[in-house]
Amino acid sequence: MAEYDYDLFTIGAGSGGVRASRVAAAHGARVAVAEEYRVGGTCVIRGCVPKKMLVYGAHFAEDLEDAKHFGWDIPEAKFDWVKLRDNVLNDVDRLNGLYTQTLTNNEVEIFHERATITGPHEVTLSSGEKKTAKYILIATGARPLVPSCPGHELGITSNEAFHLDAIPSRVLIAGAGYIANEFAGIFNEFGANVTIINRSDQVLRGYDESVRDRLLQISIAKGIAFRFNAEFEKIEKNDDGSLRVSMTNHDPMDLDCVLFATGRVPNIDGLGLENVGVEIDGKGAIRVDAHSKTSVDHIYAVGDVTNRVQLTPVAIREGQAFSDTVFGGKPSTVDYSCIPSAVFSHPPIAAVGMTEDEAREKLGAIKVYTSDFRPMKNVVAHRDERSLYKMICDAETDQVVGLHMIGPEAPEIMQAAAIAVKAKLTKADFDATVAVHPTMSEELVLLK
Repeated sequence: MAEYDYDLFTIGAGSGGVRASRVAAAHGARVAVAEEYRVGGTCVIRGCVPKKMLVYGAHFAEDLEDAKHFGWDIPEAKFDWVKLRDNVLNDVDRLNGLYTQTLTNNEVEIFHERATITGPHEVTLSSGEKKTAKYILIATGARPLVPSCPGHELGITSNEAFHLDAIPSRVLIAGAGYIANEFAGIFNEFGANVTIINRSDQVLRGYDESVRDRLLQISIAKGIAFRFNAEFEKIEKNDDGSLRVSMTNHDPMDLDCVLFATGRVPNIDGLGLENVGVEIDGKGAIRVDAHSKTSVDHIYAVGDVTNRVQLTPVAIREGQAFSDTVFGGKPSTVDYSCIPSAVFSHPPIAAVGMTEDEAREKLGAIKVYTSDFRPMKNVVAHRDERSLYKMICDAETDQVVGLHMIGPEAPEIMQAAAIAVKAKLTKADFDATVAVHPTMSEELVLLK
């Protein structure tokens, strides 16, 4: 009789947990997964994937207007939020089924309930059933952070934004990170009056200052308002059902919806980590080593719950590396350097490597090349909106150490360009590449 019920018990069936469980099973391990909500996690169910579908829907608002300048006679267009919402949620259902099928096809047992660690090698399901495992993997991700001001329960988070019955007329979005700017662009294109409130006077902290400033300029031109250096004091419900928000340094606002996009925190509450001595760091994340092992030898953690780099592809790589290390006999770690990222704002931003400020601090002497241009489509469409591409190079070696872009399709272009930056190619390598003309991406090999 086996010493344990399973070789691996995974808590959380998001991107990292699914990959780790599937790969471990492929290596011959007996695997079970507990998921209290739906298989697929934040990205698939209530994050990147449905958000990107809403972004696609929002782009049609300007595309339909632009089409008129390209000779198309467009009748008055009407937007149906409920139809888009339901189509997106239907596709989420489809993806949930595919992720579930992936696990079952690999003979991973799924428990659709919450699991808590109650012993060194033991988890207890919400039904009361106890299971044992040689290894336990925590992959419970992160959850939205909600400010603790009076009336905060009257607001929503990105989780609920996908299920709204209608687009609110007046929306206040708290925060200025990627989630805030993405939903600001979405709601604005759908006709809402959007205001972003932020504690500081910056948007998208961590991205290069040039592209951040360009997004702010474009967002204001599109009608998105900003209230900087403002913190919530209270949220109250008016007699007509609307909300009144009081904040520091600004007058109160009457709104129809408050969306909190003030960051995400590791989802560790109620996991029972204290029962087995799993260490937590100062930011509330599970402390792990390079192989994703916690302070307890047989307990590991991957993904946003560790707060290393909160990106879906990173969680997937961590899950793969964990299973290859523990069950595949191939010790593996994740390289966290030079990870590309994108903000699906309106227009989108993409980046890889160091910002100009980071490069100056680390390298000292650098060279900066830019292209500030108006995309061809915008010229015909009579739009003044300009794109900006920026390349940061080590002045001594000519190596490209950072690439930053804002403009149409920037994330699609960045995926290929990031390979060159990761491979430590030089500005001369870019210059030696013949341009694909006429494209926006050719600006990368024509930077001055």
